[in-house]
Amino acid sequence: MTLLAVERLGKAFGGVHAVGDVSFAVAPGEMLALIGPNGAGKSTCFNMIGGQLRPDSGRVRLGDADITGLAPRAICRRGVGRTFQITATFTSMTVRENVQIALLAAARRTWGVWRPARDQRRAEAEAEALLERVGLAPQAERGAGVLAYGDLKRLELAIALASQPRLLLMDEPTAGMASGERTALMTLTRQLATADGVGVLFTEHDMDVVFGVADRIIVLNRGELIAEGPPAAIRADPIVRAVYLGGAA
Repeated sequence: MTLLAVERLGKAFGGVHAVGDVSFAVAPGEMLALIGPNGAGKSTCFNMIGGQLRPDSGRVRLGDADITGLAPRAICRRGVGRTFQITATFTSMTVRENVQIALLAAARRTWGVWRPARDQRRAEAEAEALLERVGLAPQAERGAGVLAYGDLKRLELAIALASQPRLLLMDEPTAGMASGERTALMTLTRQLATADGVGVLFTEHDMDVVFGVADRIIVLNRGELIAEGPPAAIRADPIVRAVYLGGAA
C-alpha cells in the first residue's frame, strides 16, 4: 500500500534545475530517508511535497488524493505533519500548553463538530498522553523557553503528532543536537510511527542516524535520484560512495 507517491517531480529556478524527474513512494509505517550532498535538491523536493513550493512538473499524491501545489495548511488538514530544522514552539507557554494548542487547532478535523468545553477537556487528556509517549510528562508544567534543546525537539515531535498525521515530514530533525540525543530522538520517532502506522520522510546529514533507523534510503545528487534501496545496498553503492558517503561508508 502506498501512502505518499511522488511522481516525476521537477523544479527549476531560472536556468538552474534544482529537481528533475524525481519519483519515489512512502508506505504506512515506513521510515524513508532522503539524503545527498549540499545542493542536491533535498530541501526543494521536501518543500514541494509540503506545499512551500509549487512544482513545475510532476505530481504528489497522498493516498488517493492529488495534493500537488496545495498550500501547507491544506496539506496539513489532509493528514501531513511536519517538523523543521529550527524548532517552532511557543516559548512563553508551558510544554503542556504547546501540545494543547496543537490539539485544539486540529480538533475540528480530527474530532468532528467543535464543542469548546468537551474539546478543552479532551485536549488536556490527550496532551498528557502525548507527553507521556515522548517522555516529557515530568516537564509538562515547565516553560518551553527553558527546555534543553533535545527536549525541545521532543516537544516539537509531540506537536507534529497532535494532528494525528498519516505522513510526517522531518527536515533535518536532529540538527543542532548532541550525538547521543540524535539517535534517541529518531529511535523514538520510529517507535511511535510504527505503532501508529505513520509514514515518515526525513532528510538528515548524520549517517549514523540514517543507517540506524531508516527502512529505505533515497539519494539525490544535482537534482536527480541516483539510488534507492535498503541501507545495506545504499552503503555499498559505488556511485553513492563516490558522490556523498566517501569514507563515511
